[in-house]
This record gives sequence, C-alpha cells and structure tokens, in this order.
Amino acid sequence: MTATLPTRPAPPAVSSGPSAVRLPLRERIAPYAYIAPFFVLFGVFGLLPFLFTFYIALFDWNPIGDQTFIGVDNFTRMFADPRFWNATGNTISIWLLSTIPQLLVALLLAHVLNHARLRFALFFRMSILVPYITSVAATAIVFAQLFDRDYGLLNWLLGLFGINAIDFAQTVWGSHVLLATMVAWRWFGYTALLYLASLQAVPRDIYDAAAIDGAGGWAQFRHITVPSLRPVIIFTVVTSTIGGLQIFTEPLLLSTTNNQTCGAARQCQTLTLFLYEQGFGQYRFGYGAAIGVALFVMVVVVAAINYLLSSRIRGEGR
Repeated sequence: MTATLPTRPAPPAVSSGPSAVRLPLRERIAPYAYIAPFFVLFGVFGLLPFLFTFYIALFDWNPIGDQTFIGVDNFTRMFADPRFWNATGNTISIWLLSTIPQLLVALLLAHVLNHARLRFALFFRMSILVPYITSVAATAIVFAQLFDRDYGLLNWLLGLFGINAIDFAQTVWGSHVLLATMVAWRWFGYTALLYLASLQAVPRDIYDAAAIDGAGGWAQFRHITVPSLRPVIIFTVVTSTIGGLQIFTEPLLLSTTNNQTCGAARQCQTLTLFLYEQGFGQYRFGYGAAIGVALFVMVVVVAAINYLLSSRIRGEGR
C-alpha cells in the first residue's frame, strides 16, 4: 500500500478580466488629483500664454484698437529692423561677458572652499550667497555708483594710473561690461554653492591619493575636480544660457532716462527690453509677440547646441 502525501491547495487564480477586483473610483483618481494642481496652473499661466503668443504674432494687435490678421508680416518687419539686430548683438555680448567669467570664478571658488582649512568655513560658504538674495534694484544702484564717470570708485582707481575716466553707462562696451559685472556678481555665489555641494560628495581619499602620487593643486583641479563636476557644469551652462539670453531687469534699471531703450543710442538694449518697449511701451502687441517668438527659438537653438556639446563631452569622458 502506497502512502500519499497531502497536497497543498493551489492559490486562486488572479483574473485580469472584467471580473477582477477593482479599486474604488476615488482611490483610482487620487494620484491624478495630487498632481493635477501643477498641470492646471502650468496650463493656465504657462502653456496657454505661450501658445497665445504665437497667435498674437500673426496679428497687428493693438490692445485698445483693432486686431488685424497680417500673417508673417511681423516677422518680415522684425528681420528688416536694425533695432532688432542691435538688441540681438547686445544680448549675446552681455551673455558671453557675464556667463563665462561667472562660471570660471564659481568653479575656482568652490574648489578653494572645498579644500581650504578655514575657521568659520560654514559662514564663508553661506556668505557667498548674499549677492543672490540681494535686491536687483539695490544692486543696480550700487554698481551704477561704482562705475559712475565723475565720482565712481573704478574711474578713481583708473585715474591713479593716468587713465582717463570712462563713461560706462553711455558707451557700448562700457555698458556691456557694467551689466555683465552686475549679472556675474549676482549669480556666481549661487553657482559656486552648486559646485561645492557636488564636490562634497567626492571622497577626500581621492585627493589624498593624488597628492601622495605627486599631483599638485592644478593637476588635482584638472583631473579630479572638473571631471567630478561635469554633470553640474553642464547644468549650470544650460541654465546660465537660458537666463543670460533673457536678461531684462539690469538694463531696465541702468538708465534713469530712456530706460526702455537703455540709453539714447540703444547701446545696451537687450531683446527682452526691446520686446517690452514695442509691446508695452508702444502697444504693438503683435510685433512684441514676434520678438518673443524669435527669442524663444534662439534660446531653444542655443540650449540644443549646449546639450549636443555636453553629450559629446560626456561621451568622451567615459
């Protein structure tokens, strides 16, 4: 006689058809309800105005007059407008003069703060964020005084070396240097903290081992610090590019007269300031919207170029 072992009953089959157990309706829609406020606010205050800008750009749109469909005439007029190309050149010049020094200074400062044996190190690390939280209006007033032609500290220092006073606010390159200095001063601390936070995650043993192998400070900076910060550097380059091409507040506050043109000769008028002048100064909403579309395309193209270059650099670093 053969003994048979008791068999364990098979678990019930889980059906995936219509007879499967379904969650209550409120539990199924709860995840979507949690994320809905963001998408609703983004749609109302972000996506809808963005799409409406493309629509207005096709009209001769006066907010207190008629709205006439004119197709691409606003874009044709814009590309033939020397003021548009002047604003484009000013924007690119100020962006380059502010972004490159800002990123380099932030990178060096983060490297120093990560290695220096400082008392009150936390205080120094947090104090570099002061320019970022300072009012832009206050920054503009201070820098306008520092770069003043008659009583500015910078021209006083230049006079000690026999250099004639420079009217920074009224010359093309002088105003670009002034605005670039304001922008770089405001953002270098924020960027340095991003770099410093990333450097804190790099094991200290790597630097110690490099020092034992004879690597000096510059070699450690090139072969350890920069490669370790590559993702953050790419991020700051892209964000600085987007922000630099949309600079508005600094040139608006620089000139006390003709502030919509940033000087009588438009020597520092940026694209956003030109958009503001045409749209809200002269009530040419259609033309201003066309300028905004052109600025959007420019930002997308430059960001895409940065992304492609950064992807190539990232691939070579592996």
